[in-house]
Amino acid sequence: MRRVAIVEDDAEYADQLVEFLDRYGLESKEEMHSTIFRNGLNIVEDYQPVWDIILLDIEMPMLDGMTAAERIRVLDPDVILIFITNMAQYAIKGYEVDAMDFVLKPVNYYAFRMKLRKALRVLGERSTASVLVRTENGTRKLPVSSLRYVEVRDHRLIYHSTQGDFEMFGSLKELESTLGRDFARCNHCYLVHLRFVDGVQEDNVLVGGDALKISRTRKKAFMQQLSDYYRFGGR
Repeated sequence: MRRVAIVEDDAEYADQLVEFLDRYGLESKEEMHSTIFRNGLNIVEDYQPVWDIILLDIEMPMLDGMTAAERIRVLDPDVILIFITNMAQYAIKGYEVDAMDFVLKPVNYYAFRMKLRKALRVLGERSTASVLVRTENGTRKLPVSSLRYVEVRDHRLIYHSTQGDFEMFGSLKELESTLGRDFARCNHCYLVHLRFVDGVQEDNVLVGGDALKISRTRKKAFMQQLSDYYRFGGR
């Protein structure tokens, strides 16, 4: 499932974008979950990095789309930003916030479909990301999608995956910054792939038959990230 935020103060345009996303989903058999925000302030307040794509109008009350994008980019370097605007001159400024593209109003479905297809292609390429792990015969690529959780022990990273357990020297902190929003720390030793969480019992998160301790200092943030993952269509 792809999670898309629509930030648009014009109800007619917002509804049209929802319709276009649903139409594309039916054509491509790609499940699209969309949520509408009526202005930039609504999405920036208490922002959580749970979105795959954000469609942003530029001219909005309270907080314009460009300013909202600047604030979002500080909190979320990975989300794909696409501006929806009737002012083409904003396109160049969009590169300052690493926007992928822009769509001109009035929005044409076929033009919109091209931009959306491009964004989904980028997301697909990210999902095929891999990490290098050591094996008896050397090293191999391990798909990130197969990781259940990663454990750090004596400066070694132990990758617990659906393909077995592997290890490499490395830093859990550095790995955390590259794996993305579907992974969360339950304590200083474990980085958990939220997709593989089977449940939480007291102070333990259950992952593929293993019970991993949730530390008191990380419990609130971990549970919030887990809740957001399920709330916005994870798994």
